[in-house]
Amino acid sequence: MSVADSPSNSIAPTGETKFWIRVALDVPLQALFDYRAGGSVPVGTRVIVPFGRRKLVGIVVALPNVPALDPRQIKDVDQVLDDTPPMPADWLRLASFAARYYQRPLGEVMLPALPPSLRKVTAYQGKRSAGGPVQRMDSRRKKSVAAPAHPDTQPELNPEQAAAAGAIGAVQGHKTTLLYGVTGSGKTEVYLHAAQAALERGQQVLFLVPEINLTPQLEASLRARLTGLAGPDSLAVMHSGLADGERLQAWISIQRGTARILLGTRLAIFAPMPDLGLIIVDEEHDTSYKQQDGLRYSARDLAVWRARDRNIPVVLGSATPSLESWNHADRGHYQRHTLARRARDVELPKVRLVDTRRLAMKEGFSPQLITALGERLERGEQSLIFINRRGYAPVLNCASCGWVSNCPRCTAYTVLHRGGARHNHLQCHHCGYQARVPRACPDCGDQDLKPMGRGTQRVEEHLAELFPSARIARIDADSTRLKGSAAALFAKVHAGEVDLLVGTQMVAKGHDFANLGLVGVLNADAMLFAQDFRAPERLFAQLMQVAGRAGRHVTGGEVIIQTDYPEQAVYQALLEHNYPGFADYGLAERKAVGLPPYAFQALLTAEARELSAALAFLADARTLPAQDPQGFHTASAVTLYDPVPLRVVRVANIERAQLLVESANRPALQAFLAAWSLALGSLARDLRVRYNLEVDPLEI
Repeated sequence: MSVADSPSNSIAPTGETKFWIRVALDVPLQALFDYRAGGSVPVGTRVIVPFGRRKLVGIVVALPNVPALDPRQIKDVDQVLDDTPPMPADWLRLASFAARYYQRPLGEVMLPALPPSLRKVTAYQGKRSAGGPVQRMDSRRKKSVAAPAHPDTQPELNPEQAAAAGAIGAVQGHKTTLLYGVTGSGKTEVYLHAAQAALERGQQVLFLVPEINLTPQLEASLRARLTGLAGPDSLAVMHSGLADGERLQAWISIQRGTARILLGTRLAIFAPMPDLGLIIVDEEHDTSYKQQDGLRYSARDLAVWRARDRNIPVVLGSATPSLESWNHADRGHYQRHTLARRARDVELPKVRLVDTRRLAMKEGFSPQLITALGERLERGEQSLIFINRRGYAPVLNCASCGWVSNCPRCTAYTVLHRGGARHNHLQCHHCGYQARVPRACPDCGDQDLKPMGRGTQRVEEHLAELFPSARIARIDADSTRLKGSAAALFAKVHAGEVDLLVGTQMVAKGHDFANLGLVGVLNADAMLFAQDFRAPERLFAQLMQVAGRAGRHVTGGEVIIQTDYPEQAVYQALLEHNYPGFADYGLAERKAVGLPPYAFQALLTAEARELSAALAFLADARTLPAQDPQGFHTASAVTLYDPVPLRVVRVANIERAQLLVESANRPALQAFLAAWSLALGSLARDLRVRYNLEVDPLEI
């Protein structure tokens, strides 16, 4: 075995008995590894190879004429895996780009993108591995007996929808289209028309959605409208909530081309699709498209790159596009189409700001909101209370001595939860620590401990007291922990079996509630004063999205936002549903101070047992360019800020700090990061620090 720094472009040797292959492995090393094969092995093939004392599955990425090290030191391939075709060339290009851009080893990109069973040695070698996972799946798989779906009667497109669908369908080659449409404007209908046109051309379509709970509703639409055209087995669904076997089946059906439509979350961007002809990214602004561990990629950005690489169209849709995408459209890089009115003959909901500074609030509810809820109940309409904080209360407090329920492992509070398997308990939402609720204050012994603030559980409890006859449901990460529970709860809402719905951001986007007339928003002000410069953009998008759930099928939809700061620009833009005005204001503000999208950033985060070690690593990393000016030739175009602790410094007894890197020139930043990342590994080992280098961070 030997290590190579980069793949070779050379072709396979001919007329020789030795076949050298260069393999990418899922190991934390910026290197590729050479092995000897018994015959010719195509690039893109999976192989099992020895690595130290282990065996690993890797992917062949090059066929060098000569290995990087002495041939006598190179080991033989253990097994060539041919139960799937080699990974196609466009997939290899996508993985290589992601590895370069996000500064990760190629193997850490390629292997995690595969279904788990395709990257496990035990799936091919062992007592229960006969035939391999694909053969076993094929032997168990039953042919679909479902009748072909019959398309619903297609609704007639309004002029705005027809113009957008026609323009997307007329695209020849690559073009990125930003489909900006107010909530309820019928963006999905435009997607379906564009997808139908691609399927009729014999192409595959990739639909991306930001979250798992958005897949059932869109899946139903796709099955009803498109599988009649492409066949009953033509739709595959892929997300992290699937069992390994389900994910493998979807992956194989897409790779073989039997599935023509793939609906998935961000991991689906790496699915091999030989006939891919159209990519659609719904809710393109959503931060869930950014992976937050391992390879910290943006599925939206990779979708745009993949479409450009394959020379096909890509559609980015949202009622609140990211400022980056809006700026691209302003500059003419993206084609923009606007759906300015709702598809159905209903008006956008009226937004009302309730100034809570001088009101007598009752458990976080203003009199205006309570009255509005009662009126909707009398009319037989549903209402949604949105509060983006789960649990019963954010913290437990002792009024006598000031004790608060801190997490012993994090610089954060433990949240009070009531009910459930452990009944009342305190839980840290950062590290998962749980503890019983103390009967008395641990510091002074006072038994009068009180919850401070409120979460979804407390809101649900108070609504039950206010409206005892109402049917109430809560949808958050706690109530939907079990597989299928989210779909079941949303089904109850759609079936009209819920009068009052309490929810977090899980209910804020993508859902088409037929009888929802009122949305009430609690605790929105918390995001106004966040340190992250993107907080106002996130708040506006969140509120605009949740407001859009109201009045989609009923007249007189209303949104009530309780706030102590009604004069804030975010709220004033919401009053008029004025996203373009908010976007122009936000972009002007960013341009004035040189923030993205007018600058490009990377974030180096360090973790250690002691904060001093993390800060020392970052300080040393900051001096590396000065030690090697020639190696860091673009350093003059890059700004390295001072290392600082994170807002939540300690998580699970690990101290954390960060260093921001910024440049007005993306190529200069990329060149700097490529040199920097090579030096960071040895520095981290010397100081016993773990680190992560994130490109285009969304949270700072």
